Amino acid sequence: MPEMPEVQGLVDFLRAKLVPRDAPSAVVADVEVLSFAVLKTAAVPLSTLIGQSVSAVERRGKFLVITAGGVHLVMHLARAGWLRWSDALKPGRLRPGKGRMALRMRFAAGADDDGGAEPGFDLTEAGTRKSLAVYVVRDLQDVPGIARLGPEVFDVDYAAFAALVSSHRGQIKGLLRDQSVIAGIGNAYSDEILHAAHLSPFANAAKLKPEEVQRLYEAVHATLESAIANASGRPAAELKDSKRRALRVHARTGEPCPVCGDTVREVSFADSSLQYCPTCQTGGKLLADRRMSKLLK
Repeated sequence: MPEMPEVQGLVDFLRAKLVPRDAPSAVVADVEVLSFAVLKTAAVPLSTLIGQSVSAVERRGKFLVITAGGVHLVMHLARAGWLRWSDALKPGRLRPGKGRMALRMRFAAGADDDGGAEPGFDLTEAGTRKSLAVYVVRDLQDVPGIARLGPEVFDVDYAAFAALVSSHRGQIKGLLRDQSVIAGIGNAYSDEILHAAHLSPFANAAKLKPEEVQRLYEAVHATLESAIANASGRPAAELKDSKRRALRVHARTGEPCPVCGDTVREVSFADSSLQYCPTCQTGGKLLADRRMSKLLK
């Protein structure tokens, strides 16, 4: 699942393409919906975007926002969605189908493009569980997920972070992933953060000691800053692979921990899993492989 660093990488990439500093902004030529389930709004027609110049490309939590003519195209890539850019899309409209294609956004050819090639991107989604979501709105607060967002992670200072942790009645991993508390962190980076902080994902947030909260705060910033730097300047096609290569424990079940050499373990749930290092995070104890947060004894 793309999380804040990858979405920020996409924002930086698209901003350079669509709102360049040394050239006119891109003009929307067409928007095609190829999977009707992806579009979650109807009040503002997609056609409102056509002919409008892109004025901004931004991020809200894990949402990607393209603004043109005062209208926002908001995209949430969910578990298996992705954005594929092309400097020269093939001409002609596509037929809706049951494949991975969900939406295509096409931009007018540049004045210096003699061949008339139109750039643009496709939104795709792998797998059978379709969660990719697109919204067309005039007010970002009309997107339910954005309206529920908590503050951006880098806007939370230590005092506010400590207050959020101490008041949370639940496991620390759940807090990190709760977009209404802090926006942008998902399953992968919460695993990475907790590994860096030497904390169990099942640790009770409200019972963390002050020094543990301090480690966690520092791990949040160090992990995400490193991930953003890793994504910076990369084309969209490289972002997913660069993320996978940089992960230390997430999706590394059975591999040696890069810190201590112990075997990375997994806890599986109905629709997700987490990874952790017993030596680094749980004092050598194995976590029960079920939803309960008890340690095996």
